[in-house]
Amino acid sequence: MSEVNFEKIAQDAQRVIEEFLSRTDLQKGQILVIGCSTSEVRGNRIGKDGNSRIAEAIYEAFAPKAAEKGIYLAFQCCEHLNRSLVVERETAEKYNLTEVSVVPYPHAGGSMASWAYRAMKEPVVVESIQAHGGIDIGETLIGMHLKPVAVPLRLENRYIGEARLNSAFTRPKLIGGIRAKYDVNDENEPCVI
Repeated sequence: MSEVNFEKIAQDAQRVIEEFLSRTDLQKGQILVIGCSTSEVRGNRIGKDGNSRIAEAIYEAFAPKAAEKGIYLAFQCCEHLNRSLVVERETAEKYNLTEVSVVPYPHAGGSMASWAYRAMKEPVVVESIQAHGGIDIGETLIGMHLKPVAVPLRLENRYIGEARLNSAFTRPKLIGGIRAKYDVNDENEPCVI
C-alpha cells in the first residue's frame, strides 16, 4: 500500500462537502449524517485499518462548512456500537434524541466517530436519528439514519481518498391520489379563496 496523502484526502473532503451543500437545500438547524470508513479511505477493507489522521482531515473539512450554514453534523459509529451516532448535545436536545452511555474508540465506534467525539464541544452518543441528508464515505450504510424519503445525489466528486461515496438528501413524502397537486402555483387549477 502506498503512503497516505493526508493533504489530498483533506482536499477531496473539502470538494465533497462544498459540492453537497451547493447542490442540496439543507437549512439551518437540519441534520447531516456522516458515515465514514477511514480504512476504505486508506484503500483497505472496512474496519481493518482505521486512521485518526484521516478522520481529523475529514472532520476539519466538514465541520466548519456545516457550521457556516448552521447545519448539525451526526457521525455514525460502526456496527460494534449498533451504528449509534455522535452529535453535539444541542442537537440531541433540539431533536429529543435518545442518549446512550458509551464513548466511541477506534475499535468500537470507528476512527471517524471517535475523532468527532473528541473534537466536538459537548458530544453525546445517541441511539438513532432521522437526518435531512447524508454523506456515506466507504459505503458504511447510513440509510437507516435518513428521514423518508431519501433521494440519491450523485456528486461529481465520488471519492475521498480511495473510498467511494454516496450521498442523499431527503424530501417530504408525496401523499394523495390522482387529484393531488404538489405546487401551489400550478397554473392548471384556479385558486379559490
